[in-house]
Formats: sequence, structure tokens, C-alpha cells
Amino acid sequence: MGEIAAVLLDRAGPVLLFLLAVTVVAELTDRAGVFDAAARLAARAGRGRTWRLWVLVVLLGVLATTFLSLDTTAVLLTPVVLSLAVQLRLDPLPFAMTTVWLANTASLLLPVSNLSNLIALHTMEQLGAPGFTSLTWAPFAAGVLGAVAVLGLAYRRRLRGGYTAPEPGPQRDPVLFWTSAVVCLVLAPLFVAGITPAIPATAAAVLLAVVFAVRGDREVLRFSLLPWKTVLLVAALFVLVEVARRAGMDALLGPVAGSGEGFGAHLRLATTSAVAANLVDNLPAYLAMESVAGSPGRLVAVLIGVNLGPLVTPWASLATLLWLGRCRARGVRIHLGRFAALGLVGAVVCVVAATAALQLTV
Repeated sequence: MGEIAAVLLDRAGPVLLFLLAVTVVAELTDRAGVFDAAARLAARAGRGRTWRLWVLVVLLGVLATTFLSLDTTAVLLTPVVLSLAVQLRLDPLPFAMTTVWLANTASLLLPVSNLSNLIALHTMEQLGAPGFTSLTWAPFAAGVLGAVAVLGLAYRRRLRGGYTAPEPGPQRDPVLFWTSAVVCLVLAPLFVAGITPAIPATAAAVLLAVVFAVRGDREVLRFSLLPWKTVLLVAALFVLVEVARRAGMDALLGPVAGSGEGFGAHLRLATTSAVAANLVDNLPAYLAMESVAGSPGRLVAVLIGVNLGPLVTPWASLATLLWLGRCRARGVRIHLGRFAALGLVGAVVCVVAATAALQLTV
């Protein structure tokens, strides 16, 4: 148990610290009204055309996922976008599906976009964040384009028509709003500068907490702001997979995952990882498949599978489960059969496209 605890502290410690910090940053940024303002700006920029607004929501989802992680898009951007759709009297389903698909498919570019990426960065520490991004930029672009193409075709009829521009949003504390917005803008380049992501994220969380306290908005600064349940769940998954590896799991996964480089070998590994993610959740799937990767290129293939593939089952990623709860709270009904059918098409398109694009960067 001592060895397992050492592994947990070494690999999971920085990941869990980042998770705590970025959650605080995202929650306080939402409290300051930044996400709501961005959505209303998109509505005005859409100039009354539904499809144009949808494209801008796609852009918002990509940015939020890339720089503030997929959970931010699923938990915080989703209710803002759904509320806006209702105010504009638009069908909320295409916008709901767009946020959850982008929460997953846009989470490949940076180490901070997904917890699985942060864990992979630890394994590829000799490359650092710039080296990681040099491998993932093409698969990221291909995956996002694939998702947008499938969603655009699936909901093309519902995205026709127009809307009336929304009323101005509620008054916000300008200090909290602009401090939060600037912090998010500053974090973006720091996350790709090669600094351990937990360091700038923690500094940003502390800064925002101090500003909120000084401005008198202390109600949000409560213990429940920290995602302790998620942290404990992730820690438990690390332990369970490490125990399974020591019991011989690698010997079972090796023949299934295959070996070698090139499109065929990478696609086999990505597909196996995607199936595992949809069966047991993407984080334990990544932890299990990581040991049979063997090279940076194959490790990115695993990430393609566990990041872009979890579109079929609602438990394939924690972000999807959280998103489903937000949709139900807003009265948006998600038919799980149709969700799975469309998700299967999306997973195939995105995983194949991203794996093909990977051949440009390995």
C-alpha cells in the first residue's frame, strides 16, 4: 500500500490540485457574470440568425473547454446557453448537444483541457506542454471539425430561422467581472508556456477568492465551492487501476490494444480506448490503457479514444453526467436512445478523423 500511496501522490497530486483550483476559478468567473456576458455577446453578434448564433456557441464551447477544462463547459456554460436559448425562444436541444459534444471533443489540445491530458503530460514530461500541443493540435482540429459537421447535419432544420436580440443582462460588479475576465485571459498563455498547470491555476484561484472577499461577495466562498467528491472519486480510481495493473491487467489489455505505429495501429488503440471509455468512464479507461501505449504517438491515440470517444453512453465521462443533470434541471429532455445513436456516429467520425490527423504530427 505504501508504493501505491507514493504513486498516487506523485501522479495524482498535481492533477487533483489543478482540479480544485480550476474549479474555483470557473465557479467564481461564472458568479462574476463572464459566461453570461459572453453568451449575450454571441447572441448580439449572431444578428438574429439561429445558425450564426450556433456557430458562436461552438466557438465559446471550444474556448471554455480548451482553457478551463471540459467540466467548465458541461457544468457552467451549459445552463447559460440553455437559458439564453429559452429567452430567445429557440429549440434548446441543438445547443445542449453542442455543449456536451464540445466538452468532450474539444478537450484534446492542451494538458489543462482534460484530466486525462494532465496525467499523460506526467508520462511525457520530457516533452512539456509545448511538445504535448505539437502532437495534439491536428487531432484536436480534426475532432472538433468532425463533431461540428455531424451536429450541423443532424440539427440543420432546427437551426434555421431567426430570433430577436436579448435584453441587456443584469448589472454586475465591474471589479469582479473584469478581474475574472482578465484572469481567464492571462491563464490561457500560461497554460501553454510549460509551467506546471496547477501553479498558475492555484494563483488565479487565490487571487479571485481574495477579490471576492474584499468586494463583499463572500457567500460564494464556501467549502462546497471545492469539488471534494470529484477529487475523492478520481483518487479512488487511481488506486483501483493501480491495484488492477499490479494484478496483471496489462497482460490482458496488450493483445487487444495491439502494437506498432501508423494509422492502422493508432486507430486500433484509439478505438479500444473509446470502447473502454463508454463502458467504464474515460478516466479509468485512460489509466488502464496508458501502460500499453509505449510511445508519445500511441499515447495521443489513447487520448483520442478516451477524450473524443465518450459520446455514446451518459457515464462515459463525468462531464457528460454533470451535463445531463444541468439539462434536466433546466427542463430539457434528453432521449438517451437518440443520444447514443447520434453519439455513435459522432464518435466514429471524430475518432477516425483525429487519428488520421495524428499522422501529421507524430
